[in-house]
Amino acid sequence: MQITTEDLRRIERLHMRAWPAFETADIHGWLWRYSGGGSQRANSVSTVDFAGADRATALDEVEARYRARNATVRLHTYDLSAPAGIADLLQGRGYGTGETTLTMAKAVGVTTPSADVEVAATPNAQWLEVYLGAISESRRSVNARTLGAVPQPCSYFSCRRAGQVISTGLCVADGDFAVVECMATRAEARREGGADAVLRSLEAWAAERGVRILALQAVATNTAAIPLYTRFGFTSVATNRFWEN
Repeated sequence: MQITTEDLRRIERLHMRAWPAFETADIHGWLWRYSGGGSQRANSVSTVDFAGADRATALDEVEARYRARNATVRLHTYDLSAPAGIADLLQGRGYGTGETTLTMAKAVGVTTPSADVEVAATPNAQWLEVYLGAISESRRSVNARTLGAVPQPCSYFSCRRAGQVISTGLCVADGDFAVVECMATRAEARREGGADAVLRSLEAWAAERGVRILALQAVATNTAAIPLYTRFGFTSVATNRFWEN
């Protein structure tokens, strides 16, 4: 699959939109985000675009906004972050690298949705139980609230076995691109194919809407998820890093 630089920027912008923060500000083209709680993405600066003349001045404003909220100063970079040289600027100010994630993408093909996967416009109680149960306690209340602000078109996917939801997923589309969020599986139901079933149904949903490229972001050290996504046809197209001070 050929991913152009503009494709990659569209993927990053859609990931940014798909998980909205409660407070945002445009800082010379960077998107400053704050939600509180433990979510890194919703409490970091997206560096996809930059329209300023002085990156150091922009970083000064970023730092002032987070410190006014007694929050960690955090920036989110990737292979095409703008302007060039952000990593050098951050390292020079004493920032350390936090979590690293991989942006993975695949061309959408023809697939048959799984019979045991339900598709809904909103998450049901068991969907929430599985997804929120799979993330850290510090992220639960914020992420539950964020789900209410996810932009349309989107759908929530639940793989149900023996009357119980065992795996979840969320897909958010924008034209011919879509991103996957909130993949989770009950601990006692792992390796039962629930995530595979969700991904098949999610891709079928995307194909019906004319989506050309499906993407997701996975923690680079997640040795369970990345092989699953690779088997499903996703390939790594960018590296994302969180920088903290």
